[in-house]
Amino acid sequence: MTERNERNGRNGRKERNHRTTSPADVLTDLRAIDGALYAAVAATPTPALDSALRRLSRAADHSKISLTVAAGLALVPGRPRQAAVVGVAAVALASVAANLIGKRMVHRRRPDRERARVIVSRQVPMPESASFPSGHTASATAFATAVSVVLPPAAVPLGALAVAVGYSRVHTGVHYPGDVAAGAVLGFAAAAAALAVVHVPLQLAEG
Repeated sequence: MTERNERNGRNGRKERNHRTTSPADVLTDLRAIDGALYAAVAATPTPALDSALRRLSRAADHSKISLTVAAGLALVPGRPRQAAVVGVAAVALASVAANLIGKRMVHRRRPDRERARVIVSRQVPMPESASFPSGHTASATAFATAVSVVLPPAAVPLGALAVAVGYSRVHTGVHYPGDVAAGAVLGFAAAAAALAVVHVPLQLAEG
């Protein structure tokens, strides 16, 4: 009888533990991991990279890097010009999705750089907008993906640039890693939409 009661007790505890795992618990765990990763980046000394990543993060404001590359590509007829058009369209879609939809829906607070002890030499001005998702990462990823599909030789440099921009947002303390990951996913989606809506008609028109 005692053994049966113990068995029932264990089963009851397992069922209660199973029932207490909710989406809110999962979200809490993910946020804890996100915060730990952010703190780990903040605590890792990288004096050789700090200045360069700070400048890169500022240069990516308002997609200035992507638009500059697009302007150069637009000067070359054919596929480079097509890539420029599709890339700019992807940036526009990503920016709208991240800044006008994503940030307004989630309302995640920006990281506390002082608490994480992000050193001043890394820092860029803290944006006033919500933290999730990273608009810089979304736009950089969208541009790199869209242009690379139309112009494959650009894949490696633009892909590396997008990754660097995303990391710079964590390194400078203005985003959590999860914000950057979400921005990258959003960027891929924006690129896919731009390729379908802009690139396919361009190909048909030129064909």
